[in-house]
Amino acid sequence: MIRQAATVLLLRDGPSGLEVHLQRRTKGMPFAGGMTAYIGGGVDPRDGDTDLDWVGPGPEEWAATWACDVPTARQLVCAAVRETFEEAGVLLAGPAAGGVVPDVSGAEWETQRRALLTRDLALSELLAARGLALRSDLLRPFAHWITPPEEPRRYDTKFFAAALPVGQEAQDVSGEADEAGWSTAEGALAEMRSGDRPMLPPTIHTLGQLAAFPDVASALAGSPPEPLRPISPTFEDDGTGQRWAVLPDGTRIRLVVPLPR
Repeated sequence: MIRQAATVLLLRDGPSGLEVHLQRRTKGMPFAGGMTAYIGGGVDPRDGDTDLDWVGPGPEEWAATWACDVPTARQLVCAAVRETFEEAGVLLAGPAAGGVVPDVSGAEWETQRRALLTRDLALSELLAARGLALRSDLLRPFAHWITPPEEPRRYDTKFFAAALPVGQEAQDVSGEADEAGWSTAEGALAEMRSGDRPMLPPTIHTLGQLAAFPDVASALAGSPPEPLRPISPTFEDDGTGQRWAVLPDGTRIRLVVPLPR
């Protein structure tokens, strides 16, 4: 079974240029344990709540973007917003009538973030109680990857790009990560090549795409960096001990460490 999932490249302008928020998934996780990844996770059926206030491109437009049905598109966008708040404490929402994204620090917000994690609270319930609307205008489509058939856990993952809202700070609050922070794309890739930061092929490839942008504005304006199409790699050994992920267009990504099983 392939599960729908959303991943978010949360971006900010740092002292050395464009930075992205990365997490190292806890070792022992059933999928990609020990790997560096972006914010993200599977959809919650309640993510498709039709009563949710919405600002920006609607589910119909996102359905056209991702070539899926409208309910799935709604769930994907909501999952991107929910996961960003759950894993980094950053909320991509705001007043329905327009205005700035709110300050989401404080004990009450933290209680509600934890309730989202345990599924005791739905995103729609949180936003409705706060009088907020989901801000899909803060998201851009970036990439679309599908886990290869031979993998035991398969995800159809849509990658979104989003700027860190003014006045908010990403926090290391994910229960699924033992390390989180900001890095330039090139810096993260250099650590991957040295063996210090293991990554799956989608992370390696999308970081390479992100490295072409000097700042957040250009990254958002240039998303997606290539025509959206589902990418599902195959794997091969070259006979010298090196293992490669091969993309449908022939691009080859050298894997520094074995893929987790």
